[in-house]
Parts: sequence; C-alpha cells; structure tokens
Amino acid sequence: MCRVTVTSIAAVPGGNLWGMTRFVQTGPSLRDPYTADPQLRGWLDRLLGEDGHAAAKQRLADLSAEVVGPLRAAHHDAETHPPTLTRFDAWGRRVERVDTSAGWQAQRAAAARHAVVALPYLPDAHATWGPGARVVQHALLHLWGPESATFSCPVAMADGAAALLTQTGAQPQWLARLVSTAPAVAVTSGQWMTESQGGSDIARSTTAARPDAGGWRLTGDKWFCSAIDSAMAVALARPEGAGPGSRNLVPYLVPRYAADGASPAAGLQVLRLKDKLGTRSVPTGEVRLDGVEAFPLADPAAPGLATMMTLVVVTRLHNAAAAAGGMRRGLEYALGYAAERTIAGGVLADNPLHRATLGGLAVDAAGAFALAMHGFALLGRAEHGDAEAAAELRLAAPLAKLTTGRLAVASASEYLECFGGAGYVEDTGIPRLLRDAQVLPIWEGTTNVLSVDVLRALSGGDGIAPLLHRLTAAADAGTHRRPGVAEALSAAAARLAADAATAAADPRSPRVVAGARELALRLGHALTAALLLEHAAWAAERGDERPALLASLWILRRLGQADVSAELHEHFNQLI
Repeated sequence: MCRVTVTSIAAVPGGNLWGMTRFVQTGPSLRDPYTADPQLRGWLDRLLGEDGHAAAKQRLADLSAEVVGPLRAAHHDAETHPPTLTRFDAWGRRVERVDTSAGWQAQRAAAARHAVVALPYLPDAHATWGPGARVVQHALLHLWGPESATFSCPVAMADGAAALLTQTGAQPQWLARLVSTAPAVAVTSGQWMTESQGGSDIARSTTAARPDAGGWRLTGDKWFCSAIDSAMAVALARPEGAGPGSRNLVPYLVPRYAADGASPAAGLQVLRLKDKLGTRSVPTGEVRLDGVEAFPLADPAAPGLATMMTLVVVTRLHNAAAAAGGMRRGLEYALGYAAERTIAGGVLADNPLHRATLGGLAVDAAGAFALAMHGFALLGRAEHGDAEAAAELRLAAPLAKLTTGRLAVASASEYLECFGGAGYVEDTGIPRLLRDAQVLPIWEGTTNVLSVDVLRALSGGDGIAPLLHRLTAAADAGTHRRPGVAEALSAAAARLAADAATAAADPRSPRVVAGARELALRLGHALTAALLLEHAAWAAERGDERPALLASLWILRRLGQADVSAELHEHFNQLI
C-alpha cells in the first residue's frame, strides 16, 4: 500500500505564507497473513487435526512469505499495467494477441508453484489429507487471493475445469496441464457461458455445436469471457438436433490457441477486451466462434447442463473464498491504518466508535470465512464419495456464494470509509477493494439467480434439514452465554423451518419467488451462526473463548438485529 500524503500550509502573523510543511501519514503495513490470523489457524487445527495442520504449515508459511513480498509487487504491477489486445499484426495478419504484464505472469507462475489449483488433485495431498486437501487449498486461496491481482479468477476456472475433466475422464492431456505445478507446463481455463441476449439466462444460448469428419465445431458469440489469455476454455453450446432450454446444453473444451501455442485457434476472434469497473488486470473479452474446434465433455446426445454444474459449484466456492479473503485483508489494512492515524489528540484505534466499527467488520469477516471454509470442506468430502456432504453442498454452495458476496461489498465500502479521503484516492490502492468486491455478487450468478437456485435446493433432496440439524446441534452445545443469543437462535430456527417448508411446497409461487433473496440471506446467516458455534464449542474445550464471542455477536447482530456496538468496543482487542 502507498503512503497517504497530505499537504498543509503554515500561516504566520500578517497573513503571509512563509513556507510549506508536508505531513506524511504512515500507511498500513501488512502483517504475515498466516501467523496473524488466529481464525485460519484454529479452523485448520479443527478440520485437519494438529498433525494435518502441521503437515501444511510449511506450504502455507512459504506462500505467506511471498504474499508480503514479491507477490505484492507483482500485484501492483499487474494492477497498474492492464492487459491489451492486438487483433492484427503490422501486415494485416490476424493475431488476436492478449498482452499481460510481468506482474500477471509472476502471479501465474506462483499459482502453479504453490499448487493453488493442483493441490486437491495431487496423489501426495490425497495421502496426507484425504478430503482435507480442499481445506488446505482454501487456506492457500485465503492467503494469496487478495494479493493475486485477481489471478484467483483464472485459478477458479482452472479448478472447475479440472474437476469436470476428472469426473468425466475426458481430455486427460489437458487435465495434466491444469493440475501441473511446473509454471512452464501449467495452464488455466476460461469459462464461456454467457451470451449478450441472455446473460445468466443460458436457456437462450445460440452457440451451436456441429459434428464434422474431424470432430465438433462451435459457432456463436460469447459475451463475457474472463481470463481470455488462458490456453483453453469450457464453453456451453447446443449440439445440432438438441432440444431447447438450458438442460440440453453441453460443455465443450475449446483450445484457445493453435498448435504453435501463440496463434489464435482457427475461427476464433477476440472482438474486444472489456472495460470493467474492477478486476482490471484480468483480461476479459468478447469472443466470436466460427467453426472453432471443440471437444465434448459430456454425451452430445444427452442433456449436459448437469455435468457443467460440477464446474459451476467449484467456481462458486472460489468466489466465496475470494470474498472472505478480501474481507480479511481489508480488515488488516484498516486495523494497520487505525493504529497509525491520530485523531482528536489520540490514536484512531482507541476511539470507541471506530473500535465498534472495526469490531463489526471483524465479526463479518469471521462469518464469511466460516462459510467459505465449510464449502471447501464439504466439496472435499463429496469428491471422496460422501453422499451426505454432496447433498448438503447442494444448498451450502449457493448460500456461501451469495452471502459472502453481499458481505464483501458492504465491508469494502466500510474499509474505504476507514481511510477517509485517502480511501477515495486511487494511488493508495484502497479504492480497488471496493471495485473488485463489486464483482463478487455478480460472477457465477447474481444474488437473485442464486436465490432461485436456493429455492430449487429447498424443494429437492434433503432441503433445509442439514442446515437446521447443524443449527440445533450447535445451539445445544451451550457455548453462547450472552443474553439474547439463545432466544435469537430459537426464533430464527423456527421461522426458517416454516418459511423453508412453504418455499419447498411451491417454489414457483410468485410470493415465494419475490421473497427468495430475503429467505436465502437469512438461511446464509443462520448457516454461518451454526458454523461459528460449532467451531466455538471445539475452541472452548481448548480454553479459547474468542470464537464463542464472534459467534455470539454474529447471532445477536444478524439473527437478532440487536445493537451490539458497546460489546464490539469493549471486546475489540479480543475480536481482532
């Protein structure tokens, strides 16, 4: 982060300006994000066991050391040197070349070296952690994502593509490259789903897949193609002869480049790069496909959207991880600044109002982390054949994504306020927190789209039962001893059970659909409460009362709508 500089002019008697003095505000420093995060370390101890956490410590420490050093510099370079598109060379030959900065390339190499994508697919990780490899992966993302210049976006899509190829057994040569830890070999993937006429309404997709003697060819336009410099993409298309609607779409693997690795694939045009509000270092383009070679990742003669959801669930969880990681890093910046900034004769961190503000942000960051980590833990178990985890993930994934996305935007806005005017000045780096956070409720489905998905989850399978079971069991653990917590839990559980039953009985009712967002957010807040309480019970047995404090304050604020400002101030040091 850059230093905040303010100029003041000293006045002398007589009204003359004799000179200028320059006040230099010390900017926020970044503590080691691994050792300075007790919540991360506590959850790793609980989910992996002390031996499992110990086996991950060196990997996490190595990445953390790079995050506070060279990767911060790479992040800054990528942010200040956005990608460019060259469609033709000097002699008119189509090249469709996307140039990215040295910082972006450094992030690409770091993602491979630290196995940010590869870890859950590595045999030694399976042997060491089993399903917990996904837990370790989330820890890596939590440390690295906020300083990745949003290279976490192609990482998410690469992981989703790897999960899809692993499930289907298709294209093993591409899978090997997606999960390589060698920077010269590893590739990332794009995800080409949306089209301008439909957006998230993918049932209106017009991209067509036609077979020929050499395989399959795709023709159509894709409107929002992130990480367009990736070596491949997974695109949705409608096979020739397939019926209408979204369920009949099929995922295809599309090589982005020709055999030389530099020229665009035949028939592929990058029409332009998007000029976006945030995530500016990510090259996002519009793509035209005109008979481009592609490889089906599901049976083209059968509905294929369900297969694509394997990828979508993974990328939604990465979205939640990005939200939680960004919230934690923004909190670190705000805390560092408050410790340095003087106001009204004292340090800002000693001001009761500011302490209550930061304390509330700490509680929200803890809640987002719990949701994201839970999603990755469920994913790991589901991938190892745990049917109960897979059923719970059907509801937990959209809840984690939509809840953390909303929290991230609200928190980022508060972080800017914590810096006053400096939070509005680009060269401090602070405005990026808000610009980049705003995409999180949009990518992988808007809040409303995810809320409708929640209605589908409530009406099928086990519905809300796993969530209510968690909430009841966590409440019975008795780690919440503050007045009003038990009452808020009981009232929230009873109301959710009734409202979820109504929604499940008729999920297409206009009244149910109109209230889907409010219901989904209440479900997300309730799941967060249960997760925080579960961890609090474990921590209390080890003499750590901080998780119980976080859980209680989350419940009182989010489920009981209570004003806990005085407690946030009083317990500030413990919360942070």
